[in-house]
Amino acid sequence: MTKSIFITGAASGIGKATATLFAQKGWFVGLFDINEEALKSLQIQIGEDKSCIHYLDVTQPESVKTALEYFGTETQQKMDILFNNAGVLHMGSFEEISLEKHRQILEVNIFGVINCTHQALTFLKNTPQSQVINMSSASAMYGIPEFASYSASKHAVRALTEALSLEFEQHQIKVSDIMPSFVSTPMVHDAKTKGISLQKAKTMLSAEEIAQTIWKAHTRYKTHWKLPKSLAIASKVLGIIPGAMRWFVKKSSM
Repeated sequence: MTKSIFITGAASGIGKATATLFAQKGWFVGLFDINEEALKSLQIQIGEDKSCIHYLDVTQPESVKTALEYFGTETQQKMDILFNNAGVLHMGSFEEISLEKHRQILEVNIFGVINCTHQALTFLKNTPQSQVINMSSASAMYGIPEFASYSASKHAVRALTEALSLEFEQHQIKVSDIMPSFVSTPMVHDAKTKGISLQKAKTMLSAEEIAQTIWKAHTRYKTHWKLPKSLAIASKVLGIIPGAMRWFVKKSSM
């Protein structure tokens, strides 16, 4: 049977790149997002025989339930990978970001992951060697100024990943997260306010590089995937020196 992946936030950026790659690998891809027009365009690109599309608001339980039921009719109630990719980002000083936007960040970035994972568990348990892959961030290693709520949400995703990677062992479901530095996506480029750390960033990863890492996460298991490689090395070194991570973040973001 063809393997399948359920992708939230699939209409652009990392979600779109991941959908395209997995479809090229012969997988059936479920494309879910609030942007239905972009989903239709992506499905034309991928092929209707290789994909399904449906509106999805990850913060709404009924929306998730409907999307999963639709996906299940295409995959015989199975799901090899749940890719929790949907996310929002608002950069700026903590006090200047409205409470509404702070709430939105937390609702989409963490409750959205909980909501989708909780409801998809039946599908995952029904599929041998299934996996949950969560989109986290390098900001989950240490909170970044002007990314306070976003960093908090990604810290929560990291903790959830670690907890479920242990809890879901009984179901033989693997759980991983992806922790990249800045990625060149519409979410970053279209932001009205850009944090100092983003302005100082000399290079950014591509969405295609993240998609390739997600493919690796499927073929070779580990809990956290930090990239680029230099970031993974730096985090190990800085992590053993008291105060070093705080100094590094302050230097790069203020």
